[in-house]
Amino acid sequence: MNLSGYFIGLLGYFVLIVCVLVSVAFLTLLERKVLGYIQIRKGPNKVGVMGLLQPFSDAIKLFTSEQTFSLVSNYLIYSFCPVFSLFLSLTVWMIMPYNEGVLSFELGILFFFCLTSMGVYSVMLAGWSSNSIYSLIGGLRAVAQTISYEVSMILLMLSVIFLMKSYNLVVCESYQENMWFMIIMFPMFICWFSSCLAETNRTPFDLAEGESELVSGFNVEYSSGGFALIFMAEYSSILFMSMITVMLFMGAGVSLLFFFKLILMAFVFIWVRGTLPRMRYDKLMDLTWKCYLPISLNYLLFYVGVFLFMLK
Repeated sequence: MNLSGYFIGLLGYFVLIVCVLVSVAFLTLLERKVLGYIQIRKGPNKVGVMGLLQPFSDAIKLFTSEQTFSLVSNYLIYSFCPVFSLFLSLTVWMIMPYNEGVLSFELGILFFFCLTSMGVYSVMLAGWSSNSIYSLIGGLRAVAQTISYEVSMILLMLSVIFLMKSYNLVVCESYQENMWFMIIMFPMFICWFSSCLAETNRTPFDLAEGESELVSGFNVEYSSGGFALIFMAEYSSILFMSMITVMLFMGAGVSLLFFFKLILMAFVFIWVRGTLPRMRYDKLMDLTWKCYLPISLNYLLFYVGVFLFMLK
């Protein structure tokens, strides 16, 4: 690739990141409005027309308020963790395939595995460096939960990889022209989606942020900009998991219909939050090790058999 090709790729990635950050702002507005309707109360509708300026006023308030930190915290790690968390959640967007082939690369799914596994460290170190017992318990819960559900999630994704015979997300579109993988793998899709909920620490799997027992979980000592960065990283991850779910199970193809499906998946994340209660922690761990892991292993063996049959 020549210099102009690198420049176009860098520009394309920069535009993508700006669009993701704007989408994160309006996803928070959508969530607050949808939860308002679900709970039969008013949502944020005062700032600007229909509350459209509410996300920007929230951002200004958070980033201009005073940054506080605990005197007994490990300050360098404490300050670095939110930045690292947001950096990972934005870097993983590089695997989103463009039709022009600007940023797509052959081993995109492996790149996704590597970056999502590294996300555990930011939560763990944020909980530990705050030097608070609540944040430490929240961090430990988040690490155990994320590692447990990643095992099932990777096995479920490997089943799709054996069907596609490629780690490149661009291939998804050609394999789903006649039928979505969601239809022929519906039980697997349900397991995948609930693993996505657990991976992003969303209700009903938000044990790391259990307000009723842990005040606010691993981010209890964060305020101002640090809290905002963790918040943005979480919502960026929700959008990304919605994107990769659409790519793998709902027909893919970066078009207008693709973005409608992405919004639908993000809406389901919010819908689940407004509907389901928080699970008990032992039930959460039992679900992945005793239910999702056997299912994902059986599906993987089945699709390995299909893959070997197709090779003959």
